[in-house]
Amino acid sequence: MKQNEAWVDRIIRMVVGAILVVMAFMGAASGFMMYVAYLVGFIFILTGAVGFCPIYSAFGFSTKKEE
Repeated sequence: MKQNEAWVDRIIRMVVGAILVVMAFMGAASGFMMYVAYLVGFIFILTGAVGFCPIYSAFGFSTKKEE
């Protein structure tokens, strides 16, 4: 797995993911949408932490500049 996310992209993903998880935990969403918020939030946190997005990879896209 080659990283395909720039540091700004990673930070934004982790912040948005954390917000989604906290909102779901605090009850801003209920039922099915709560589980969707948890799932998307955890996926954003995970992809931000490792710096690899499988969707970017599938489309041959990268926000990280080559060194």
